[in-house]
Amino acid sequence: VQLQAYGGGLVQAGGSLRLSCVASGFTRDDYSIAWFRQAPGKEREGVAHIVIRDGATEYADSVKGRFTISRDNAKNTVYLQMNSLKPEDTAVYYCNAVWSTRHYWGQGTLVTVSS
Repeated sequence: VQLQAYGGGLVQAGGSLRLSCVASGFTRDDYSIAWFRQAPGKEREGVAHIVIRDGATEYADSVKGRFTISRDNAKNTVYLQMNSLKPEDTAVYYCNAVWSTRHYWGQGTLVTVSS
């Protein structure tokens, strides 16, 4: 199983970015994908989660109404659309998969929001 995350960058406050997480190696769709983030000096925190089979989603309170997680099963890709970005959203964003109780991590992608 491999996860590849990309799409980070520098954006001004109020702007938008879309992150992508491309998954490979799954032989069934009974897994879920989550986006986590880690800001400098802070612990890693969960941001959004999606169940691949049925599309059910969950969000951290800090991003509700601003971020949207979605999936394109044909492309094995999960997206995180981030709108109304704030400086406090600055972090390295990671995608994580849970499959048969095992966790898999992709590399991080840096999101920097300037004020």
